[in-house]
Amino acid sequence: MEDELAVIECQRCPELCESRSRIVNGAGPNDADLLFVGEGPGEQEDSQGEPFVGRSGSVLDDALRNHGVDRRDVRITNCVRCRPPENRDPHKQELENCREYLEREIAAVDPEVIVTLGKVPSEHLLGRDVAVTKEAGELHEAKIGEGSWPLLVCVHPAATLYDSSQQETLDAALGEAVSLVDEEGGQSRLGEY
Repeated sequence: MEDELAVIECQRCPELCESRSRIVNGAGPNDADLLFVGEGPGEQEDSQGEPFVGRSGSVLDDALRNHGVDRRDVRITNCVRCRPPENRDPHKQELENCREYLEREIAAVDPEVIVTLGKVPSEHLLGRDVAVTKEAGELHEAKIGEGSWPLLVCVHPAATLYDSSQQETLDAALGEAVSLVDEEGGQSRLGEY
């Protein structure tokens, strides 16, 4: 299934094609219960070819470990697969150009919960303005492509690097996401959804 999810060649966004060194595809199990979606690759991700491997990735890894989850057990991807110049936010057309790839990945993985990391992926997948800090930890229904999935809004891990008070918000949202899919004892809270 991995080959079906990987984007090997794409020229849809000339500016992103020029700024990237590679296409950064999602990483993690193709049947993960939790699918994390960021906005796009940064410098480290572009260099290493994997999402969330820079400073933000370390924050995310630590936060997941604090909730008893190993990075290898979740899938992590981005709204766009190529690094925007100077790490700017992806433009609306760039998000739309890459949407097909993201929708295909979500449908194939079919996660129990999608966790959006930050404003860009939250707004992109919910199709509305999102006050991320206020809505962090809230569960919504997201209609994506032909399907519908529970989506939990979360602050971007990088927010904790600039504002340490966001660490509590990140931890609470990730704790909520993990508890929704926790199958120990055979119980998932998604029935409440």
